[in-house]
Amino acid sequence: MSKVIEDIAPVLTEKLRDGMTLAVGGFGLCGIPTDLIKVVRDSGVKALTIVSNNLGVDGKGLGLLLENNQIAKVLASYVGENNLFMQQFISGELDVEFVPQGTLAERMRAGGSGIPAFYTATGVGTEVAQGKPTADFDGRTYVLERGIVADIALVHAHTADTTGNLVYRRTARNFNPVVAMCGEVTFVQAETIVEPGAIDPDAVHTPGVYVTHVTRAISPTDIEQRTVRPRPGSADQTEA
Repeated sequence: MSKVIEDIAPVLTEKLRDGMTLAVGGFGLCGIPTDLIKVVRDSGVKALTIVSNNLGVDGKGLGLLLENNQIAKVLASYVGENNLFMQQFISGELDVEFVPQGTLAERMRAGGSGIPAFYTATGVGTEVAQGKPTADFDGRTYVLERGIVADIALVHAHTADTTGNLVYRRTARNFNPVVAMCGEVTFVQAETIVEPGAIDPDAVHTPGVYVTHVTRAISPTDIEQRTVRPRPGSADQTEA
């Protein structure tokens, strides 16, 4: 059965409710599900808990939801390049739970694997561990971290087949695979959609069992920080 939906907006909007937890793929602006984020913005839902590495930049990505006052709480690795995120965090307007980057990825992977919690040494003795249970194993202290299960996951993939198998492209892979795993319902926007069998099974990054709906990505890819260098032998090449 095909999981492809041409007009994803009404389907995603029908699933959205105030106070939901959304896991969102991407790192900065790399690999973010821009079209799906815009649907969430346009729906007007409020008091969202967002689980994502960071909130992109001002005016783009998850920054759109922040500027529209739709986010109540964030679980993220860092504030990043979003000035409004930083301001709301400092002022106490936004509830922010900082999670070490590897722990954040593992919490989503655990949630998607049916693992309710796990122990890690990361964060022991810091504010990250405050109020959390700890235990000693082989003479070392570990903190208990809960797995994350989101109501909805939003993902960007490079290629999807109609049954939901996904392939990501290079750095845009980042958090998308674990985000896809941890959603009760997972929406995917893909740059290319192919028929079943067109993706080599060994090349699949996310099996279709984790994916609920797929749609074609429309918005162009944003580049957060463009870095270039002269081509060897060009007129711009400076001699040593």
